[in-house]
Amino acid sequence: MTAAVVLILGVATLVVVLGAFVATARQGRTVVPAAPPPPAEPEQQPAARATVTRADYFDPRTIKVGDTVHVEGVRSRAIGALHLSWQGSQWTEYLLDDGTRRYQWLSVEERRGLADADPRHLEVLLWTSVPTQGMVPARHMLIMEGVEFSPVERGTAAFRSEGMTGQPDRGLLDFADYRADDGRLLSFERVQGGQWQAAYAQALTPGSIRVERLP
Repeated sequence: MTAAVVLILGVATLVVVLGAFVATARQGRTVVPAAPPPPAEPEQQPAARATVTRADYFDPRTIKVGDTVHVEGVRSRAIGALHLSWQGSQWTEYLLDDGTRRYQWLSVEERRGLADADPRHLEVLLWTSVPTQGMVPARHMLIMEGVEFSPVERGTAAFRSEGMTGQPDRGLLDFADYRADDGRLLSFERVQGGQWQAAYAQALTPGSIRVERLP
């Protein structure tokens, strides 16, 4: 009996000593949870190509008579248009009225490149009238307001009138275009049988034009 009691006490003492050792060992270790597995990488998709189309800006070739046109912050109304053609080229000149009896022409033309392989480009010009003081377009260099202009091209274009232009429904338009050394453009125009009129041109980017259109 006494031996059994001693044996039991010995086993209990051994259990207590082992428990204390295990507890001491746990206190000296920081338990780090297992890191979750890295997320699966998404399937690589082919990179989308950046495409620039003419839809990235308003196409001024689609202006219609009656549209409200914003050009460089000035709000005007397209009250008329001349549709012209000459030697296979076609372009449109819109008559803009800003409401203060100040009229300007906006010409829009898709031009060929200098070489056959060059892409076509859109030329948009805002024209401001200048007094001719009786001048006629010379076939050589001319001087306007102290600036020398050299001839670029001249000819006679057929036109069709739309809306309010002050011109007949159809007719012929003589023109003579000039360019200065600094890039300024000057043009003379007259409906056959009429008086010559002159205007300076300001080149615009197609994206600088905004249009309001009634549905």
